[in-house]
Amino acid sequence: MNSALSAERTVPTLAVVICAYTLDRWDDIRAAIGSVLAQDPPADEVLLVVDHNRELLERAERELAGVHVVANARRRGLSGGRNTGVAVSHADVVAFLDDDATAEPGWTDRLLAPYRDPRVVGVGGFVRPWWLTGRPVWFPPEFDWVVGCSYRGQPRHSARVRNFIGANMSFRRSELIAVGGFFDAFGRVGSRPVASCDETDLCLRLAARDPRAVLLYEPAAEIRHRVPESRTSWAYFRNRCYIEGVSKALVARRCGRGPALANERVYVRSTISRALARKVTGIRQPGALRTIGALTGGVCATVSGYLVGSVRPLGSPAPSRVRQGGAEPAAAARS
Repeated sequence: MNSALSAERTVPTLAVVICAYTLDRWDDIRAAIGSVLAQDPPADEVLLVVDHNRELLERAERELAGVHVVANARRRGLSGGRNTGVAVSHADVVAFLDDDATAEPGWTDRLLAPYRDPRVVGVGGFVRPWWLTGRPVWFPPEFDWVVGCSYRGQPRHSARVRNFIGANMSFRRSELIAVGGFFDAFGRVGSRPVASCDETDLCLRLAARDPRAVLLYEPAAEIRHRVPESRTSWAYFRNRCYIEGVSKALVARRCGRGPALANERVYVRSTISRALARKVTGIRQPGALRTIGALTGGVCATVSGYLVGSVRPLGSPAPSRVRQGGAEPAAAARS
């Protein structure tokens, strides 16, 4: 057999799932889909999952070309939408792109290349913030996860990681099905991040299923994530940190404190400590005092959320199961 043909056949097929919930993001949704359709190599499937919004569903079916539009058949929210996308797709690998993000050229190629190694069960990429009104002078890059983006302290090169940022991640579909998909009690519902660590919970379950499995961060697989002015306020920053703390406590109770908090301990001891030292050293720089306040306030808000989450009910007793060959029965989806 021709070696080039043999190598080509090792590249898996790809489905890209974009979850959407509101017509307010119509232009963003079109931009996200357009960025995927322009990829080389092209995705084998592009799916738009609409979260319980009939008006958006009907407009998408009517106006969007080159994309398979489906309704979320699961529990309302991002996790239910993702699980629906996995259930209706047929590709070897399922990638997830936020509806307010756009994939850079070469995104699909760089996500798929690592899957030539059978040990790789997931690949995530770099999420660059696109500040519509500019980055606030006080907003520390170490906290860019607050706006769903990659942050200072992550690896700068390809590396094995614990979990990915949800806006830019992919997994072998068979592995997603094997662990039951995303836990829908953790996913965002509309614009309300009641809990936000469904991707962390998923990645921990993938690792627990096979400790030899590799979750690979590939920063060359890049997307741009829109950050509107509404996400640049101190109130949003504080609330998002609090919700992250709540979410991490829920994940710790499901998956164990060791796996759930190992990265966070290093993050506080190393990344945040170094950031504080830099700002104290450069205290006369514009915004330094406010950045110190954001660094310390963000940690305090996250810890407060963790304490609350430690006693908060977990919600659904089990993940919303993803079944081979289609959506689960309606009664099970509502449970």
